Amino acid sequence: MTPPDALLVLSFGGPEGPDEVIPFLENVLRGRDVPRQRMLAVAEHYQHFGGVSPINAQNRALVEALRSRLPAAGIDLPVYWANRNWHPLLADTVATMRDDGVGHAAVFVTSAFGSYSGCRQYRDDLAAATAAVPGAPVLDKLRLYFDHPGFVEAVADGLRATLAGAGPSPRVWFSAHSIPVSMAATAPYERQLAISAALVAESCGVGSSELVFQSRSGAPGQPWLGPDVVERVRDLPAGETVVVCPIGFVSDHMEVVYDLDTEAAAAAADVGVTLRRAPTAGTHPSFVSMIAELVSERLDPATPRRSLGPDGPWPDACPRSCCALVGRPAGGLGRARRRDA
Repeated sequence: MTPPDALLVLSFGGPEGPDEVIPFLENVLRGRDVPRQRMLAVAEHYQHFGGVSPINAQNRALVEALRSRLPAAGIDLPVYWANRNWHPLLADTVATMRDDGVGHAAVFVTSAFGSYSGCRQYRDDLAAATAAVPGAPVLDKLRLYFDHPGFVEAVADGLRATLAGAGPSPRVWFSAHSIPVSMAATAPYERQLAISAALVAESCGVGSSELVFQSRSGAPGQPWLGPDVVERVRDLPAGETVVVCPIGFVSDHMEVVYDLDTEAAAAAADVGVTLRRAPTAGTHPSFVSMIAELVSERLDPATPRRSLGPDGPWPDACPRSCCALVGRPAGGLGRARRRDA
């Protein structure tokens, strides 16, 4: 395969104004049996922030950071951006890349862990876009990076700074998006989260921590990964301090600013608990440099493939059996939550 001649940043997408919220959610939920009243309840979360999801601005910032970092790393590639569920939509961006003469794009997905929605579905999206756009470039997804030193360092820096202002002996929780237990059974998601959390905790000198989950979006009777962060907060005794590190997310988008900064923070206040939230990787220099490294791996096979922990670097191609679509929620948004990852 020829080396890539462009980099595509691929993310989930989100609305950028009040009038876009309902069309966005309809696009996300198309083909799923979700009651409209439940969708409208989710829409209120976005309206709480003026109908604007932070995810698009953060992706623009990441693209600009990459446009600065790649040349410094000796990489001369244009950088494009596309979303799964909102503008700029993937097929539209792929058509633009084709018209610009791109023949082979490396694709960085803003999801560090292996699951159906975090990896396999993006691969399916890339295949669908390639099929839909005549003459589309080859789209080559970069490997998972949950244990890459650049990701670990970026998250650890944020956690370390938060702990410094949290007082003596706070609890430390690592938070990630919940998925159905049946989906988790076919994916490396839980193991990768545990490895990543352990690496960050070790870097920060944290001796004891807990993995919690958030943003459940399934029918109430369907088993999902837990414990839920809000329920866990309500179990704490008054006077406790907990630092939540949203390790399952790479930017401070809606599921972070609402589910943690709004919903979990309100639950903490109700029970007299102090909750502090660590930042995500965002545009941390180590994270941006990591992306440049992943691109270098595709440009030059001799590039060292760095990783930490017990599993070694994740392969470029996932096993066929990995992250199968099993147990997709039939009822939809559960406690009126949604995905924005």
